Amino acid sequence: MKFKKPIFETNKLKHKTKKLHERNFNKFGFDLHPSVSLISAILILVFIGITLANPKGTNLFLSGIQEKVTNNLNWFFILSANIFLFFPIYLMVSKFGEIRLGGPKAKPEFSNFAWYSMLLSAGMGIGLIFFGVAEPLFHANTILPHTNSTSQAQALATTFFHWGLHPWGIYCLISLALAFFSYNRGLPLSLRSVFYPILKDKIFGKIGDIIDITAVISCLFGLATSLGYGAQQINSGLNFLFGIPQSTKIQVIIILTITLIATLSVVSGIGKGVRILSELNIKVAGLFLILILILGPTLFIFRSFGNSVGYYLNNFFKISFFIENGNKWQGSWTIFYWTWWISWSPFVGMFIARVSKGRTIREFVIAILFIPVLLSLIWFTTFGATAFHENLITGGALLKSATKDTSTALFAMINNMQIPHIIKIIVSLIGTFLVVSFFVTSSDSGSLVVDNLTSGGKIDSPIPQRIFWALIEGAIAISLLISGGNEALNALQTGVILSGLPFTIILLIMIYSLYIGLRTDLRKLKEYREESLIFEIMTTYNDEA
Repeated sequence: MKFKKPIFETNKLKHKTKKLHERNFNKFGFDLHPSVSLISAILILVFIGITLANPKGTNLFLSGIQEKVTNNLNWFFILSANIFLFFPIYLMVSKFGEIRLGGPKAKPEFSNFAWYSMLLSAGMGIGLIFFGVAEPLFHANTILPHTNSTSQAQALATTFFHWGLHPWGIYCLISLALAFFSYNRGLPLSLRSVFYPILKDKIFGKIGDIIDITAVISCLFGLATSLGYGAQQINSGLNFLFGIPQSTKIQVIIILTITLIATLSVVSGIGKGVRILSELNIKVAGLFLILILILGPTLFIFRSFGNSVGYYLNNFFKISFFIENGNKWQGSWTIFYWTWWISWSPFVGMFIARVSKGRTIREFVIAILFIPVLLSLIWFTTFGATAFHENLITGGALLKSATKDTSTALFAMINNMQIPHIIKIIVSLIGTFLVVSFFVTSSDSGSLVVDNLTSGGKIDSPIPQRIFWALIEGAIAISLLISGGNEALNALQTGVILSGLPFTIILLIMIYSLYIGLRTDLRKLKEYREESLIFEIMTTYNDEA
């Protein structure tokens, strides 16, 4: 007697996804969702047109709105960020942690090292380079409102707070929801999918289109802003090191170079270009970190790590739930970061989801929350403590340099270190390479995400379409840089940050939606295991008989 082998259904809604994709525009090498692509393009063009017509006025208008939002809703962002962190931790320690993305038999697509490398590179790789020296230095010379005092340990702990568990909690939540509904339900890898338990088939209509349009605009504007500022940072570094003039022309050439390399990476796909670049980033970053650790004040760095991590953990809840009266410092730092991470989360979340099939929720949360955070703590301590040391030796010169131009703080610190000139050049070149490579990785992974969103959540789309979005991203950055300069880039950045408010509401709703989905899957998993056990026993009995 034969027994039917139990099957764990992971594509229950795939037929509905197929109907969504049947509406796509399929000509000239494109595979685009018409509504999402067209409306996104129109809104992007309108916003850029308004910005370029009056960059200063647009920036002032948006900055005024941003100030009102952050001043009146700082409590909302602080409490929400804590919820976004504690919910994934709850899933990790509960029975939900047993659920595997893609079903019980799913296997990871990438090795652990490749997976961790892509998580770090897409998440905040470039931020570690840009703020590794400057932020700890700023906090060490400011009276912090949550302590009413200042110290180097408090400065590093505050930096840990901004770059540690909370931002990765935001990324973990959205990427987990996207991966679950895509790999365990057969829904498109798109932001609309996470609302299926609440909206049901409405996600395939106009409501779903609006959700995806919001994500496309936020991703493209965020990436274009990063490209524009990144070009200025690279230009500042080249000027500091080699005397290359700082000009819009040089910055345009830098953007073109980054866009070209990113386009080649996008064409080759995640399995090759993006993975190889991400692994290279982490290896070079590791070398850079070790060099600074050895060449810098090594013992002071080790002591600083113990003191600052201890302070961070001992005061974790105090710092996490602190809400400033007046919002002067918190608005410029914590609230700015929280809104930026939240507005950036659809891009990072979709990319993490794309590369995380086959992982259990427990493995997923541990990897995203703790491995990048530990590496970030080590990074900021190494560069922050070295900055403290060099600033003391130079009588505050490093702080003045960082205040004048944050983008050159890293190179100024290296230049002040008591090491041979040739070593300074080598270390500075490695730092410059990292800035470029991290920006390339952000650009190519971002282009793939926009590509997914505009194709209705398809994981793989035609090569011409990948090239198109990579070039559009660079074109937006160049047009803003040439026509509007810093005012235009600031306006675009402020626009992205303002999107943090609706995305915060979306993420809060997402928690409820994900919980409903996981509860159903946990029940299915229990039934599947029971049926599998019975099947195994009966098959063995039948064979023996």
